[in-house]
Order: sequence, then structure tokens, then C-alpha cells
Amino acid sequence: MRSTRLALIAAGMGLTLAVSACGANSDNSNSGSGSGSSDTASSSGGGIPVGVILPETASSARWEGFDKPMLKAALEAEGLNPHIENAQGDVQKFSTLADGMINDGVKVLIIASINSEIGGTVAQKANAQGIPTIDYDRLNLGGSSSFYVSFDNVKVGELQGQGMIDALKDKPKGSQIIEIEGAPTDNNATLFHNGQENKLKPLYENGTFKLVQSQPIDNWDNQKGGTTFEQIFTSNNSRVDGVVAANDGLAGAIITVLKKYQLNGKVPVTGQDATADGLKAILTGDQYMTVFKPIKQEAEATAKLAAALAKGSAGKADADKIATDKENDPVGKRDVPSVLLEPKLITKNEVKQVIDQGYVKAEEVCTGELQSVCTQLGIS
Repeated sequence: MRSTRLALIAAGMGLTLAVSACGANSDNSNSGSGSGSSDTASSSGGGIPVGVILPETASSARWEGFDKPMLKAALEAEGLNPHIENAQGDVQKFSTLADGMINDGVKVLIIASINSEIGGTVAQKANAQGIPTIDYDRLNLGGSSSFYVSFDNVKVGELQGQGMIDALKDKPKGSQIIEIEGAPTDNNATLFHNGQENKLKPLYENGTFKLVQSQPIDNWDNQKGGTTFEQIFTSNNSRVDGVVAANDGLAGAIITVLKKYQLNGKVPVTGQDATADGLKAILTGDQYMTVFKPIKQEAEATAKLAAALAKGSAGKADADKIATDKENDPVGKRDVPSVLLEPKLITKNEVKQVIDQGYVKAEEVCTGELQSVCTQLGIS
């Protein structure tokens, strides 16, 4: 379902990561600017107009802290005029934003959807007006977008599963695991879980680990994730040896519960997105690992595709040269031309890599008692 990734494509997208525009990264669920506000990432200059709709800010800081500024910079570098809005988790707002961009005459529409249903509907509307669409980060199952740009999301889940295996390698047989997964309407959450199962299911079956419960969380709601975890935990006689959390936001909510029972730092928790709060939790020992996804690469690949598609039929061949992977859409029964980038497992000793590459500033992580930890790890 996936073709072999070509190193030349990664090189073409530029692997050196910019330090600018990343300081907004925080796990505060209310972080980021709202769509339609004066700081909307729209270019005031010329260039071919391109629309981008981001999904929300509540589940992860990445959309406003990483994707928004990096997409803006990458699209402008390709000579495009980006209009970037955030739907703030509201499907009606997502649709309204799309209608506005279509009516304004964008030449390409980039969709990071809330769910496949709204994403597919928006793509269909745009395509009917002759506007090509790119599914960004999340594939819309049953949709019609010409291309998809993301990370290898099964690999993300495999890294989370491997992280849990590594964390519990010295624990007794039968270690009890609770899985707190992402939204069931998000295809990425399904892929993350599939990857986790590739690593963990054989160990559940042979008794090395025991799966207490695996629970998806609607809308990636961090608060609900924490509450759900506590309910599962207490119903299991307050026993848990490891928690597979699908992202850093859910991990943070789970760690808050573990602190309540004086179990933080004793029960390994996975994560994803390499947020500032996630990295801090790793340095304190409350979170075992996260998954780093170099979003600048994702933004640059998307910008290159958008620039090719903005040329019309003349650019289709150029776009095909960029998207050499395939992602299977089982609902639409098609293989979608894709760019699938490589994620990386981050534990305490790798935190420096994320900071050195500019995604999070040292001063966001190395606060208070963590200053000495950062010094020991060479983070400055």
C-alpha cells in the first residue's frame, strides 16, 4: 500500500529546519489564534491564491504553533498567496470557510479536516469548481482529493508501541496496559492504533502484556481522555503498568491523573507531536516518549504540490513526481498519490534533537528544576 520512500524527495523538501515561528508551541488547549482574526496567516503580497483550512487548536498545539507558520512560509516561498484559517473544531465553520475560499477563487485548496465526512464534502465542492485539493496530514476516507501529504502514520503507532515495549522491558510478565486513542472519526487515529497493534498485539497474545482496555476519545478531547483513563484505571482496581496515549495532549491529561495517585514517573506514558509540554514531561520522567514529526518537511512538500497544481494540467506531471508514495483509501477503494514522511521516536536523550532543529525553544522547556537536566543533556 505504500511505495518505498525516495531519499531524493526528502532532500528536495529541505531537511534543515528553520528556527523561526515555532515559539508558539504549547500544550495549552486554548492556544493559538482563532480563524477570521486579524492575525490570520494570509499573504498581503501577490501570487496565486491558495486556501488552507486547519482543523482545531484544542487537541494539540501543533496546528497553530507549527503548521500555520510553516505552511505560510513554504507556500510564499513557492510564489503562492496563502489564506490560512482554522475551523476550531466546528464542522459548520469548516464548511463555511471552504465556501468562502472557493468563492474567492483560490486555485488550490489544502484540507486538514476535522473528519473524513466534512473533508470529503469540501473536496467535492472544490473539485466541482475545478479547484484541486490536497488532503493535509489526514486522509479523507471516501474523498476525492488528488494528493495526500502526511507522515507514515502506521509507523507513528509502531514507534509508540515500541516505546512501551522498551519502557517495560524489565517489568514482570503480565504488565497491564491501558490504551487511550484518538478520535474514531480521524483516519490517522486508526492508523496510529494499527501501528501500535503491530508491535503490541503479539505481546498481548503471548501474555507478556495484558490489555486492560483500548478506548478512542471523541474529538481528541484531552479532558475527556483524562476522565476516561481514570474510570478505566479505577475499575481495574487502580492498577496500570503502562499507558499508550495517542498524543502529548492526551498524555498530559493522563499524567495529571497519575499524579493524583502518586504514580507519575512510575507508569510509562507514550505521546506524539513533540510539544513543549510533552518534552518537559519527558525530562521530568512523567512521560516516557513522544513522536517527532518534522512538520516543516510536511509543509514544504504540500507547498511544492500546491505550486504544481496551481499551474493547471501543465503541472500534473510535476505533482506526480513529488507524490511517489501511495496511501490506500479502503472506503473510496483507491490508492491516493502521497508524500509520506518519516517520524522519529523521542525519549529523554533525544529531546535535544527537537530543540536543536528549532521546533521548540530551549527556554520553553528548560524552566525551573529542568535547567540542570537540560545542562546535563547539552540543551541550551
